[in-house]
Amino acid sequence: MLRGMTTITYYADDVAAARDWYAEVLGIEAYFVRPEEGTPAYVEFRVGDFLHELGILDAAYATGDRTGGGPITYWAVDDLGASLERLLALGATPHRELVEHGPGYVTASVLDPFGNVLGLMYNEHYLRIAEAKA
Repeated sequence: MLRGMTTITYYADDVAAARDWYAEVLGIEAYFVRPEEGTPAYVEFRVGDFLHELGILDAAYATGDRTGGGPITYWAVDDLGASLERLLALGATPHRELVEHGPGYVTASVLDPFGNVLGLMYNEHYLRIAEAKA
C-alpha cells in the first residue's frame, strides 16, 4: 500500500530565507515556487537519487505543534559525520546525537534554523537499492 515518500513539507516563518538555506545545504535551487512573483509562500526542491520532494511552506499555514517532536524523516547521506558537521556549521542545532542501530545503519538529527527536524541516516540498504537502479 505505501509505495514510498513523495513529499516532505517543512514550515518556516520566512520561506525565502529557508529556501536560500536549503539551496546552500542541497547545492541546488528550488524548482517550484508559489506565488511566482513576490514573497514565496511555498517552494519545492527535488532531492537525491529518487528525486523526492522537499517542500517549504509558510508557517502561517501550519497545523499542530511545531516543537520538533513526533516522527523524523531521515535523509540518506554517504558520510553522516561530515553531513552533520556541515549542517551545524550552516546554523542547524543538535537534536538527536549519533546512534548506531546495527552495522550499516546510523542516524542523527538536527533542527534547521526554522525549527524543523532534519534527520540524517547512513543506510546500507538504501545505498544497495540506489546502486542497483543506477
